[in-house]
Formats: sequence, structure tokens, C-alpha cells
Amino acid sequence: MAIQKGKDLLVKIADGAGGFVTVAGLRSRSLSFNAEPVDVTHSESAGRWRELLAGAGVKKASVAGAGVFKDDASDTLVRGLVFDGAIAAFQIVIPDFGRIEGPFQVTGLEFKGDHAGEVAYDLALESAGALSFTAL
Repeated sequence: MAIQKGKDLLVKIADGAGGFVTVAGLRSRSLSFNAEPVDVTHSESAGRWRELLAGAGVKKASVAGAGVFKDDASDTLVRGLVFDGAIAAFQIVIPDFGRIEGPFQVTGLEFKGDHAGEVAYDLALESAGALSFTAL
């Protein structure tokens, strides 16, 4: 994978018409994957080293982003998810690598603004089911 522009890492939300729309105004975005280990260490573990059970822990993905507020279709979709507590399909496009797609819940939406600046927001998503990966 060659060096890519950070602005090409996209967070998209299902638009309700079978497509996806890019979440508007994001200036920074991040995607992280985590798997909780299941410790199965016992008194006869070799050298008393910790042993983990493969494939047994909970897997999750977290998305975070921050940007400027724009009265756009994607902002309306995200705000609706927050107020409804709903789960929606999202896509995260990693340039020259692949596309992650699946259900996410908006777990944080924070608006902030300075007196002499623009309104900005922070967004947090947590995976809410199985995710798929498609190589680009």
C-alpha cells in the first residue's frame, strides 16, 4: 500500500435508497479493530506463560471522526440515529486497501464552537454486528 492522503479515508452512511453518502465535513477520521482475549491459563501452562483461546473473544470496530458542521444530508442521517438510538449500515473506505461495511451505532456526537470560529463536531461509532471486508 503506497502513501495515501488522509482525506481519502472516508466514512459513509447508508442513505436509505440503497447507496451510501459520505459523512460531510470530517477533517479527521480513525478506524480501530479490537478483539478481547479469553485467558485459559492454568497451573500446568508451559512455563506459566499465559494461554489464550483462539477465536473466542468479542471482536469490535470503533470509528472516530471530527470535523466542521455542515447542514447536509449525512448530518441529518447521523443526528437521526443519535435521537432514535438506531443502528445503520456504514462503510469505511481505506484508500488503496479496502472497504469495511456493516452495522454501526452512533455512540457519541458532540458539537462545539468557539466565539470566533466555526461549529465543529466529534463523532464516535461502535460496530453492532458482523462486518465485511472488500479489497479495493
